[in-house]
Amino acid sequence: MKNLKHVSAAVVSAVLVTLAATGCSVSVRPDTKGLEYDAGPLSSTEFDNCNTGRIWHGPGDKVYLYPVGQRTYQFGDDGDTDALKVVSKDDLELTVEGVATFSLNDDCKVLRKFHEEIGLKYEAYEDDGWAKMLRIYIGSPLDRALDEVSKGYSWQDLYSDPKIKREWETKVGEAVAQQVNAIAGDNYFCAPTFNGSGECGSFLLTLQQPVPPENVRVSLAAAQQAIEDNKTQTNRNKQIQTELKALADLKKVLGDAYAVILYQAIKDGKIKVVPVPAGGDINITTD
Repeated sequence: MKNLKHVSAAVVSAVLVTLAATGCSVSVRPDTKGLEYDAGPLSSTEFDNCNTGRIWHGPGDKVYLYPVGQRTYQFGDDGDTDALKVVSKDDLELTVEGVATFSLNDDCKVLRKFHEEIGLKYEAYEDDGWAKMLRIYIGSPLDRALDEVSKGYSWQDLYSDPKIKREWETKVGEAVAQQVNAIAGDNYFCAPTFNGSGECGSFLLTLQQPVPPENVRVSLAAAQQAIEDNKTQTNRNKQIQTELKALADLKKVLGDAYAVILYQAIKDGKIKVVPVPAGGDINITTD
């Protein structure tokens, strides 16, 4: 039994040496940051370090990679989610497309907290988990902020007034930043120019012009066309009034309405005038 104990101890020592010798590394891309956790076969899982570049770790350790630097969340055609719906002050539903540009806060303490509170829950270190996490922590607050701010504007102002649209866009960006940080519980998402200082501001929001339903757009186009037609008719009426005044003045000069008609016909080329020498003969052939 004593020899068996010595053999067992030797085997364990050999295994540990082998595990230590078979440590490996993970190459971290410039646009990612890794969190390493010690999780050896004979130890509990504990945070080890946060790094970029290459992370060396033991065979049982875990490394989680997160995207850092500028990222986007697009809503609309070919985006991360469908276009969003908002309701204007006058209760009309509008469709909005756009892009939220941000950076994940890569301050190591904040990134570790993000990983342990959110990343592990949604497996956000994987592509599918990252997409799901963004829908919850950016998509939902964005949808809510858009709807709340849009209720302060009429649909025609949002659709037709560029100045109002820029004001609305700015207010939505401010509201989104507040709601994202509130739902996440910390400043995990930052402006795209985030420099890793630990301080975090609102991220950039670019919104397309809100679009009303098709039937409203058709009606609006028809109303605009009617306005343009009315302007055209008004200008035409002014032209006719000018022409009538000119004819009235001509009548005063010629002294007869028939003379005015004859003058106008000659002017328009409807009657040909052939000069005849004094005392000359005129032959007229009729069909």
